[in-house]
Amino acid sequence: MRSKRLSRGARDLRALQSSGATSRVLNLALVAAQHGRDPEYLARPFFRSRTLNTCILVKHRVRPDERFVFDYPPTTATKIILPFAASDLTLGARSMFVGQRNWREMLRDLCEDTPDIVRDMKLLTVIERLPSLDPFLLREQLKRHGFSVGRCYFALSPGDSERMQAFVSNEIAKLIDLAFVGREGGGDVARMVQILLSSEVDERLDPLRVTLGLEGEAYREGIFSWKGFLYYKWVLAELWPKVDRVLGELRTLRVSGERKEPDLARYVEAARRRLETAIAQHRKDVVETLRFYDRAFAELTDNGRPAAFREFLVKAPAMFTTLGERIGAVSHIASFWRYRFPTPRIEPLPIADMAEILQDFEASLAVDPEAVQLRAIA
Repeated sequence: MRSKRLSRGARDLRALQSSGATSRVLNLALVAAQHGRDPEYLARPFFRSRTLNTCILVKHRVRPDERFVFDYPPTTATKIILPFAASDLTLGARSMFVGQRNWREMLRDLCEDTPDIVRDMKLLTVIERLPSLDPFLLREQLKRHGFSVGRCYFALSPGDSERMQAFVSNEIAKLIDLAFVGREGGGDVARMVQILLSSEVDERLDPLRVTLGLEGEAYREGIFSWKGFLYYKWVLAELWPKVDRVLGELRTLRVSGERKEPDLARYVEAARRRLETAIAQHRKDVVETLRFYDRAFAELTDNGRPAAFREFLVKAPAMFTTLGERIGAVSHIASFWRYRFPTPRIEPLPIADMAEILQDFEASLAVDPEAVQLRAIA
């Protein structure tokens, strides 16, 4: 049975318009609407191209029918969506992936409004290497590569930044004491944390570098990934309770129209169970990765053995990417659900709407790709 609902592409665009930004979405069209007249927005744009600076960036799970555009298809890619009308995304958009064949040539054709498209392409390749679009990680990575972008593009509020600094201070106080023992100013943990979380590898952190026994690019990459691990530990402290509440609401939310749409009803019931299983597996994977970090850090701070933590920092970039993808997918579910339902819904939700939400969540978690392709709502 073929329904008269919106196409998958139109539904995806409508969902992006309603969700704004999550850890896998950066909605520059929304930033332009909210801050387009701010002096900082005008002076320090994200992209130099006006066309590109109103796009939507998505960390997108590449579907089977999209792999042909790549020479070597990745699991996840950065998707650039250029809406025809930023105020109504259901009117459609042009899109491409960073890294697909001829993407640079395609971007040049679409962004004829700037002679500095090379700068924007470099920025996109930096973003492509990130596991998610979490604002702290995005801001830090851009700064590390010399891109000066207005603060309005990053959702991490001053309050969140202060709370993260307090969290990191508690996490690494032992290491600061170990690395800076007997050094003037070394006991000021708050100041050392501020330096650590800055975008530069400051020479004042040399005692830390010596303690870890790393040099050059390995040290810089290790420190960045370490900051990412600390950021995610901070995020997870609040994320898991939010996810548990969402799962409870997802489990009990009533739907309407099951008798008219039996195929959708079967899908919704099965998808709810699959999502719970997939989120539990993601949580297990995340916890195990963070335990590896905790064990290595304890070897350094409790036992005075830097080798384990040095090994962790060398391996961290690869683990950091996987960790970011796992947390980004789960964070997207929690933030999208709460945006859609600010308070627990009492009235039944039309089953078609529930199926659309579950499809998006299953795609985000890469749950059984065959099950996501619903013929009933094709």
